[in-house]
Amino acid sequence: MIKKYIFLVLLFPSILLAQEERFPVFDVCKGSEIKSLEDCFYATAKKHFFAEFKTPAIVENEGFVGTANSIFAVTAEGNFKLIYVNTPYGEIREEVKRAFKVFPKITPAFYNNHAIEMKFELPIKFPIVEETFNTEVNPTIVEVKKESLFDVVEKTRIADSTFLEHTSKLNIPFTHKNYVDYEFALHKAKGTHTASKPYTYNEVSAHYDLTENKKQFLKPNKRTWLGNKVWNEHLLQVKKDDYWFTVDMLFDVQLGKDNSDLAYTFNNSRIVNVNGEIGKNFSFSTTYYESQGRFAEYVNSYITNPALNFKPKNSEGLVPGRGKSKGHRTDSHDYPVAEAYLAYTPNKHMQFQFGNGKNFIGDGYRSFILSDVSSPTTYLKMKVDLWKFQYTNIWMWNTEPSISSVSDPNEHARKYVAAHYLSVNITDKLNLGFFETAISAGENGIDAGFLNPIIFYRSLEFNRGEDAGNAIIGLTGKYKLNDNISLYSQFMVDEFSFGNLGDMSDWRHKFAYQLGAKYFDAFKVENLLLQLEYNRARPYTFAHKSPILNYGNYSQPLGHSWGANFWEAIAIARYKKDRWSGSAKIIYGKKGFDLNDQVISYGGDIYQTYENRLADTGIELTQGNTANIFIADIQANYLINPSNNTNLFASLSFRDFSSKTPLTSSPSGTNVWFSVGVRADLFNWYFDF
Repeated sequence: MIKKYIFLVLLFPSILLAQEERFPVFDVCKGSEIKSLEDCFYATAKKHFFAEFKTPAIVENEGFVGTANSIFAVTAEGNFKLIYVNTPYGEIREEVKRAFKVFPKITPAFYNNHAIEMKFELPIKFPIVEETFNTEVNPTIVEVKKESLFDVVEKTRIADSTFLEHTSKLNIPFTHKNYVDYEFALHKAKGTHTASKPYTYNEVSAHYDLTENKKQFLKPNKRTWLGNKVWNEHLLQVKKDDYWFTVDMLFDVQLGKDNSDLAYTFNNSRIVNVNGEIGKNFSFSTTYYESQGRFAEYVNSYITNPALNFKPKNSEGLVPGRGKSKGHRTDSHDYPVAEAYLAYTPNKHMQFQFGNGKNFIGDGYRSFILSDVSSPTTYLKMKVDLWKFQYTNIWMWNTEPSISSVSDPNEHARKYVAAHYLSVNITDKLNLGFFETAISAGENGIDAGFLNPIIFYRSLEFNRGEDAGNAIIGLTGKYKLNDNISLYSQFMVDEFSFGNLGDMSDWRHKFAYQLGAKYFDAFKVENLLLQLEYNRARPYTFAHKSPILNYGNYSQPLGHSWGANFWEAIAIARYKKDRWSGSAKIIYGKKGFDLNDQVISYGGDIYQTYENRLADTGIELTQGNTANIFIADIQANYLINPSNNTNLFASLSFRDFSSKTPLTSSPSGTNVWFSVGVRADLFNWYFDF
């Protein structure tokens, strides 16, 4: 039995190879054609190494996931010589040494009829999966002739000492752009779950080699302190036997122009990001943003317009997805944001997190179940992976700055959301998910009954009293059509009148659904993703008689950013090549808005009480002040530092908004917005509303 996921990469440190080159030759390879000696060497070297190598017990017991990198040589005398091993386990290092010591003496490599020393790299990926050995050449073997031995060793050294988070239980910052590779790897694997995000590093690394992917972008020739910090490493990192942490000073600096009267648009965020682990079970992360910005005209209108009934009290505006703002210079906004969490991972099946941040449940670009559209909020999360099941519990302590607390008019009202999502792999291709959430409010905090992770919230909410809370249920589905295509869906029910099934215009039929498809490596083009998605939400869905009990947080929806009373179609293409990546997105939809006086609720604003609804029957999609919305944007990115995802970027967006009656909160017209800058990709920021 031998192992898979092994790559032997040939390195030539100081010579240029020509036709006279000959690989080292094992006895079993003698007599082979010269052109097949290379294949025979790789296959036989693998056979000898893995017939001897045994995974140390401590590595198996601790469930280590990662790569042990080694450099070895076949000397001019035909002996195997281990040059370098980099691994966090001394036991692995000793076992690699022992395995190479028992290699037989072979015929050395020759160049121009002279015996030469030839060097190779051997990354060993853990956990190692056993399979029957065959002598066919591993199709993933890559011959590298352009890198020197120094470059390869230096890249390996930098990767192993810099990407400490890759073997951790920390969250991978969730951005749709960066998650394409992770979702594709999980999609191809059996028994995985893809909806509950953000993923953790150890969750993804079992199916995708994070270190090998990032190592290709390291620049070993940047040997100055500044060069390494800009292109390769964290600003500061400390690693000891039982703890480690990294510190980064990051930026989101943008400059742009739209077609309005604004002189220019900008964003200036100074970011402190700290990540680390203590022992084997505790992880922590904190990120602080100090930001000022001026955005495109339609975004500025959203932030400051007094016609919005959900504008925060005692504040000058609301920056979408970030939080309250105060005035800064002319037409600009100052908006600090803080996120942090602590994670406890008692075993390989469970993790608990407590922090302030965002979560996402779904396989699409949008999500009705739980999205990352709104501002960060305090949460407690439990995720359990067991057999065919993944169970996610999230308890949230939300804030509604547009509503005053009962006890103090200067204090924002609090609300509490308890949600759980059960993902079940019915077959290797079919996954179904079941979602339930309950929203409550009050001065005394979340009801202890909702802290029960396995109770049915709808029953508990019903027994607490009439309209004492709000409950929503949902169903998700995902089907793997093949190794490259996945189909996904969501169906959310806020309320449904089974006694009026014959009349679907009844206002109580409050539901939303999503249909979508993803095509990875589309048309056999590597790293090309194509995605289509359709979203639809009936009027009054996610709203409540008492606005504090709607499905929202910090004056924005917890689901789709458009709220309700709309339909939307989305087409997305993403592609990457080396350090370059790009995306194109087109959105078209219709939404029904309230009129400026907001006397009657037409069902699109989830922060309006449905007591002011238009009627009980005759309710139609996009009723009210119907608006046509068309959005198109393209983005290009160039990766600077793989350790902290710093990128150069340029973006161009086009937005056309037209409503039957002019809206002060969303002026009709066309907006064209161009921006360039440098930023660290740490979160999704949605301006497509």
